[in-house]
Amino acid sequence: MMGMMGTTRAKGWNVSGFPDDRVLSERSWQMVGAARTIVIKIGSNLLTTPGNGLNRDWIARRGLEMVQLMGQGRKVVIVTSGAVAAGYPRLGLSVRPKLLREKQAAASAGQPILMGCYQEVFAAHGLQTAQVLLTRDDVEHRRRYLNARDTLRTLLDFGLVPIVNENDTVVVEQIKFGDNDTLSANVADLVDADLLILLTDVDGLFDTDPRHNPQAKRIPLVTEVTPEVEKLAGGSGTAVGLGGMVTKLKAAKMASLSGCPMVLTNGFSDDPILAVFSGKPVGTLFLPATAPLNAHKRWLANSRLSRGALTLDAGAVIALNKGKSLLARGIVAVEGDFDRGDAVFCLDPEGNRIAKGQVNYPSADLRRIAGQHSTDFEAILGFLGDPEVIHRDHMAMIND
Repeated sequence: MMGMMGTTRAKGWNVSGFPDDRVLSERSWQMVGAARTIVIKIGSNLLTTPGNGLNRDWIARRGLEMVQLMGQGRKVVIVTSGAVAAGYPRLGLSVRPKLLREKQAAASAGQPILMGCYQEVFAAHGLQTAQVLLTRDDVEHRRRYLNARDTLRTLLDFGLVPIVNENDTVVVEQIKFGDNDTLSANVADLVDADLLILLTDVDGLFDTDPRHNPQAKRIPLVTEVTPEVEKLAGGSGTAVGLGGMVTKLKAAKMASLSGCPMVLTNGFSDDPILAVFSGKPVGTLFLPATAPLNAHKRWLANSRLSRGALTLDAGAVIALNKGKSLLARGIVAVEGDFDRGDAVFCLDPEGNRIAKGQVNYPSADLRRIAGQHSTDFEAILGFLGDPEVIHRDHMAMIND
């Protein structure tokens, strides 16, 4: 997984898309070109044609591009949408279903079609595929996360092409990733990817919505997904896809914490995958963090669901930013219902998320000791617990 290899951030890059540091651009795309393990996310609107199932010709052409990458010694993982879109015509439906049971039935009908298409494409070039279906639970729990990681990495070691999708046949709202942009960022973390590519139906991130403003300018490079950048995100995606620009920026932030750059580019352009490795800028490149998190903290930040939030005072925020553990006396409010060992967000006094960590106390106990010194815990709770509410080893610093 790649960091910025000593490259410093350039203040001249801004959301208008006009750089004043071409050296940064060149080095950034050199980093992309050196990627060896690549996760490619493909959206439903690219894979399917409304009411007609899979666009097999498009899939075959993208498969050939991936085969060429693998011929260069690179490893490729595909995160695919399309099971529901491929399956609902089999149910006799003319539009994507809205009822959960109908979505699950469509996913069940469409998943073998989708996998069969991928297998046919890669088998024509002497390569084999492997199906991996995941739910949020599979990355939320540490042991299952490690099992998924080991399976994916072993498949790559044996030269197979893992085809990953959310297990829509059985998934319910509580264990959904929600979109395959988020899933792809989790997969990039699992396989320690050097690059995440999101193929979509737009040319990248723009300073305004290009669907409504023909003068919109593409932003070629984003050094950090700041609140200003997030304001550029529009609404939801297409009729067959669930993800919009919001979920793509979320994926970029997750990949950044893993030290993985992300390219957002148009899958309908000519050879969109190989173009990423041409050395010339395409789409929008999101740079990784200069100091990515270690594996355990990446899991905390990207894979664990938050069960609550702790609002901190200014002194606690300063302590956390200096690498200190969270103590009860710095907590001013407790939100949510959670148990010991659950993950929660830490908020600054303005409500911005600054960290995510594993708590040593359930919410009921934490409400009683918030604002108190650890020497008072025994008198308040009736037992002497951990002095830290969240130990620094089990806390990931993030931004909102």
